[in-house]
Amino acid sequence: MKFIVFGHATKESETGVLPSAEEFEKMGTFIGELVQAGVFVAGEGLHPSSKGARITFGKDGKTTVKDGPFPETKELIAGFSIIQVKSLDEAIAWMSRAPNPEGSSLEIRQLFSDEDFAPADPTGELREQDAKRREQADKQHRKS
Repeated sequence: MKFIVFGHATKESETGVLPSAEEFEKMGTFIGELVQAGVFVAGEGLHPSSKGARITFGKDGKTTVKDGPFPETKELIAGFSIIQVKSLDEAIAWMSRAPNPEGSSLEIRQLFSDEDFAPADPTGELREQDAKRREQADKQHRKS
């Protein structure tokens, strides 16, 4: 099972304050443990919302674009990791050890797998098409 772990933004991360060298080192050590255990898939930090935009989809295909920053820090994401483990309990056990600042929070959500879509795609044709698109995208990213 793959899980995505969202690190929620803080006032500091939203103002562009980077972690200290000590915090960076602790996180690097923790990620190293995840890699050694074979559960780390990917992870990245995100720039503050002031460098982003939010698109809202309305009726009749109309969209609204709002440039950041966004007011509710507690609803924003500062970074993410993707891990592959056997259960939500295992994901919680790993992430409970993550070196995060006091008052910060993580959200753990399971990613859908191809098997989850089997009831909606009994022939497997749509999942096969999706796998081909992912493979094509991977090839394109490796070239760049």
